[in-house]
Amino acid sequence: MRWPSTRPILTGRPVAFSRGVALDAGLAVCGTGLDVLVSAGSWRGPAPGWVGVGFALLAGLPMGLVRRRPGPVAVYLSVLLVICDQLGAYTVNTLQVLLPISVGVLARSRGWGRTAPVALLACAATAVNLADPGVAFTGTTWFYSVGLIAAPVLIGRYLHSQEGRRKEDPAPLLDLLLAGGGVALSVLTTWPHWHAGAPPVWAVALGVMLAGLALGVVRHLPGAVLLLECAALLVADHYVPRTGSSLQLLALVALGVFSTRAAWPWLAAAYALTCSVAAVVVADDPADVTPFRIIALMTMVTAPVAIGRYVGVRQAQARHAAELAAERTRAARLAERERIARDVHDIVAHHVGAMVLRASAAQYAGASGPAAEALADIRDTGHRVLEDLRGLLAVLRDQGGDLALGDMLADPDDVLRDAVARMSAAGLRVGLRLTEEAERAPLVVRASAARIVQEGLTNVLKHAGPGALAEVSVAMRQGALTVEVVNGPGERRSPEALPSHGQGIAGMRERARAFGGHVTAGPAGDGGWRLAASLPVPRESRPAACHRVGRFA
Repeated sequence: MRWPSTRPILTGRPVAFSRGVALDAGLAVCGTGLDVLVSAGSWRGPAPGWVGVGFALLAGLPMGLVRRRPGPVAVYLSVLLVICDQLGAYTVNTLQVLLPISVGVLARSRGWGRTAPVALLACAATAVNLADPGVAFTGTTWFYSVGLIAAPVLIGRYLHSQEGRRKEDPAPLLDLLLAGGGVALSVLTTWPHWHAGAPPVWAVALGVMLAGLALGVVRHLPGAVLLLECAALLVADHYVPRTGSSLQLLALVALGVFSTRAAWPWLAAAYALTCSVAAVVVADDPADVTPFRIIALMTMVTAPVAIGRYVGVRQAQARHAAELAAERTRAARLAERERIARDVHDIVAHHVGAMVLRASAAQYAGASGPAAEALADIRDTGHRVLEDLRGLLAVLRDQGGDLALGDMLADPDDVLRDAVARMSAAGLRVGLRLTEEAERAPLVVRASAARIVQEGLTNVLKHAGPGALAEVSVAMRQGALTVEVVNGPGERRSPEALPSHGQGIAGMRERARAFGGHVTAGPAGDGGWRLAASLPVPRESRPAACHRVGRFA
């Protein structure tokens, strides 16, 4: 008894579809339709038609269990292949396609202990089908029997080794395996007929190998590979007729990969194209075109479409699950960061607050001279430390904010001077005016102001060029930290020298908006450019008035 799954449903799709019931039914129907399409021409013999329908059901219906019970299905198809070979039923052609598929599924989902015996049984059944009674096996027969089963086993084992690695594009080796499997399939199923057409054997072999190698890029260019396979089918059917039917599986594989990522209008066009090409290849005589065979052909082409859409849905669910897991991890890290910030704030604020209170008490107790100045400096510094801690805590708690923690850790004054030095080395003439009131503003506000100055000077170098004069002013005005960058015209350079991504002003505005401020930019009166930013400072965090002005050039 299968217990119900406890995994959460990530989308609103029906549970039955998410469990693959529709896919299992589609595989069963398409397996039956494939035998009807391949073997229907033999039903007009002495045996009644219902016998052919019975063989089609016996061959196709077990494919509905291949995803869940690949081992028993492969054993069953091997036994049925031997029985149909002894009876002379045309269903052997269908079984020779379905058997490698079931063995490949077994290799992907089970270990070597179960895969190896079933693969040997499948090789033996294939050899029995290829060898006529009383005729010894030849080296070519053994090569065909082993190669037809070994290719899907290798691909299945590789896919099994990639499970659990959380890689949507595991490795280039998968492309190599697809190319090798495509060449093995195309060569092994067509080489007996290379002499039957008008073109030379080397030309037929080259075309067949090219059609197989194209599967190596089908994951990256599914539409182009589908067009190539359809063209190869038409050419093969016209010049080497008996090879066209064998190459149809390559086109169906390309259609399935195309279905995993294409939109429905493009998928409908690809489906119509594949059906049309398959009809041209299969129908040699207009009398063979019957409603029943048309339905069977459309059903066969529907199989890769259904599988591709199912795989596409599963990939989308896997991506959604990965995004949810990443979001949960990010939320947990943010919560931990906030907890650490609160702990740091509480510990440091307690000790600094005690230090400020003791300094204030000593100052009011009557300290004078150098001691009074030292106590006043301790008290002011303590207040600034507490305000900076409060600002850092607010930034760490802002989970949706765009301000980086690295901006807070760097000394804003060092950032300003470093920006001036860099731009001066690049050819700008920069003057920096930084008031002492601005130096005493909260750390988070000063850090954003420093980044705005840095971006503003970069824009001056981009647009005005070397030789321009830029004046930078950072000061406290009307309860806000103001930044002003004014530049005059310089030696213009070609736009290709310093390309602009067009996000500088937008980024500065986002920084200012985080503090309730604003940024304005526009041409100055002397032909230059002026950038101004205002970052409001909370009233309790504003520094005391100071009239001394420093200048750094």
